[in-house]
Amino acid sequence: METTAAPGVAEILARAEATFHWLPDPALPALSETPQGPLRVGVDLGTAYVVMAVLDVDGMPVAGEYQFAQVARDGLVVDFVGAVDIVRSMKQRLEDRIGRELTHAASGYPPGVPQAEVRATANAVEGAGLACTGLIDEPSAANEVLGLKNGVVVDVGGGTTGVAVLQDGEVVYTADEATGGTHFSLVIAGAHDVPFEQAEAMKKDPEQQQALFPVVRPVMEKVASIVARHIADFDVDSITLVGGSVAFPGFDEAVAQYTGLPAYVPERPVFVTPLGIARHNQPENI
Repeated sequence: METTAAPGVAEILARAEATFHWLPDPALPALSETPQGPLRVGVDLGTAYVVMAVLDVDGMPVAGEYQFAQVARDGLVVDFVGAVDIVRSMKQRLEDRIGRELTHAASGYPPGVPQAEVRATANAVEGAGLACTGLIDEPSAANEVLGLKNGVVVDVGGGTTGVAVLQDGEVVYTADEATGGTHFSLVIAGAHDVPFEQAEAMKKDPEQQQALFPVVRPVMEKVASIVARHIADFDVDSITLVGGSVAFPGFDEAVAQYTGLPAYVPERPVFVTPLGIARHNQPENI
């Protein structure tokens, strides 16, 4: 049974946490040495967050930025100008920090998004001054980091849940449905009669998560039902969950109880998919 990710995953994710700048926190210092050689860059235009990841040629994080933003919805870019402005600003700050120009990037999309909308994602990246060298569906991107041979990768984004079934290291099936981290915030906002932004803050506050668990558990079970339905025709023995929302305590247990399969959450799951998108920016394409 596939129960662990590829060697080095924990180190990669820890390095991302140390080098990625969360806005609006104070800026991180410039690198003491400018990285040499090809760089891999990924842009993740999510429903709740925009992330730009910069890796070295071996796939180790060099620098990155991420921030709350609502420029996309369920994989569709709904604020093109806003997306371009955010990515362009991230590009400039990261260039200042690493000491060299960024010229290219890969990006990602939820499975099942129409190709015209996938192209809109690439256009937003290119509008910010980066050549878009590749596009990859988000759960497959996550497995670029995880390196699982068999099982299911579930990417719980802000607006959608993406599913990828892996057999012998190959993605044999992908799907995507609405329901994600934004829905956690919506049910919290409704249950506590607070604005969405306050519900977002409550959701991420470790001191409040235990009390909020009964409120958000139905959303976890909806995610689990999506997964169960899409894997029903496959012989799989484990589920790996990624995305910022799956860090909510109890998410893996709720999915395991619903599906009857072991469910795992890597440390720092919010970084897995953006790093995988950047890894898709292969040296031969840059």
